[in-house]
Amino acid sequence: MLEWLDPLALARWQFGLTTLYHFLFVPLTIGMALLVAILQTAWVRTGTLKYLHLTRLFGRIFLINFAMGVVTGIVQEFQFGMNWSDYSRFVGDVFGAPLAMEGLLAFFLEATFIGLWIFGWDKLPAKLHLLSIWMVSISTAMSAYFILAANAFMQNPVGYQINEMRGRAELTDIGAVLTNPVVLASFPHTIFASIMFAAVVIVAVAAYHLSRGQYDDTMRTALKFGGVVNLIAFAGVAISGDQLSLVMVATQPMKMAAAEALYETAGPASFSLFSLGTPDGSNEIFSVRVPYLLSLLSTHTLTGEVEGINDLQAQYAEQWGPGDYTPIIWVTYWAFRWMIGLGALAALISAVGLWITRGGRRPAGWAWKVAIWAAPLPMIASLVGWIFTEMGRQPWLVFGLMKTEDGVSPNVTGLEVLISLVVFTIVYGALAVVDFRLIKRAAIEGPKEWEQHSDPDAVDPQKLATVY
Repeated sequence: MLEWLDPLALARWQFGLTTLYHFLFVPLTIGMALLVAILQTAWVRTGTLKYLHLTRLFGRIFLINFAMGVVTGIVQEFQFGMNWSDYSRFVGDVFGAPLAMEGLLAFFLEATFIGLWIFGWDKLPAKLHLLSIWMVSISTAMSAYFILAANAFMQNPVGYQINEMRGRAELTDIGAVLTNPVVLASFPHTIFASIMFAAVVIVAVAAYHLSRGQYDDTMRTALKFGGVVNLIAFAGVAISGDQLSLVMVATQPMKMAAAEALYETAGPASFSLFSLGTPDGSNEIFSVRVPYLLSLLSTHTLTGEVEGINDLQAQYAEQWGPGDYTPIIWVTYWAFRWMIGLGALAALISAVGLWITRGGRRPAGWAWKVAIWAAPLPMIASLVGWIFTEMGRQPWLVFGLMKTEDGVSPNVTGLEVLISLVVFTIVYGALAVVDFRLIKRAAIEGPKEWEQHSDPDAVDPQKLATVY
């Protein structure tokens, strides 16, 4: 068989690409639902028209993105039966439970209330209409929780027993699955990262209009709102990330070792901001290090011992038999740093932006461009974070239970996977162009109703319901 037609390799590429593509839309949907709900709350409570303009503007962006997320998410789940049938057969009883709860409970609520929000502007009382967008935000977060619970089982399998006769894992405790330490740590981390992305998008849209002298009062409010929310969310990302690192050390110590390319057990252990060396870790050519930081991240002590790749490899070989249990080190090493670096850069840009625009100041033109082009930074940070999460688990599909090579569908040929990979890539590429153009158009148009209703004074929300 031609190497490039290997079903396992192609199935992994297809799943990875479609997952990352789907995740282009997930964080913006989660974050924007909450921020639109906050903006609409400000409108209903104060009656100040600019909050209604912002609600409608970013509500349009949210809806465009939500539609794309639904389409790509459906295809994503099909792959479990198409390319990973052995995996689905082995753990479907456990893995499928939180996914079923997501579809039957969270997504049902989300779809119901998003319909009420879209069509209820001139039909529902203002507070009831406001409740609908809050329910959308809550159900979106619920959906994320159930999906993360399913993924957490792959990182740290709990709440199951192996049925030897059927040769599969069976669910014994749904509570354990839903309270997996991994999901309890990864859920707030994901939510805060999503809020960061949505906040930076709001900052970028505001910067675009302010750079052109448009809608000054409204967009300055948006700029300040997005910047402050981004900084708060970054603090949440940092705190939750610290908790997630502790859980990672407890459940998958190899992933933490791979994040630092730490081959030999060390205590205290430093953290390298940048490092060059041989692939096997035997020789370090150049490195910029922060003393004690890896010990602090891993153990919350300055002198704590962190297990190295070589010792963990020996332990895993003894426990599970001969084989290579290390992930691709350069992928995990650099993905971990890009995740942290890009998120921190987005927060820094917001902090500087808030400072140089304080008191109505107008910075130089380059500052607006930086704010606009900073919009993708939290999204890219989230993407490389997921690359780290999933690649750092390798060679396991379900840690300690099933290797990735054992989960692929046995009767699917490499050519079949390749065809579907090419088709999905072309279709997804076209959809990405359409989605980007629609969001860009909505952002550039700004508040559509501004010219018709530009009175900045407070008004009764219900009186304008029929207008919008």
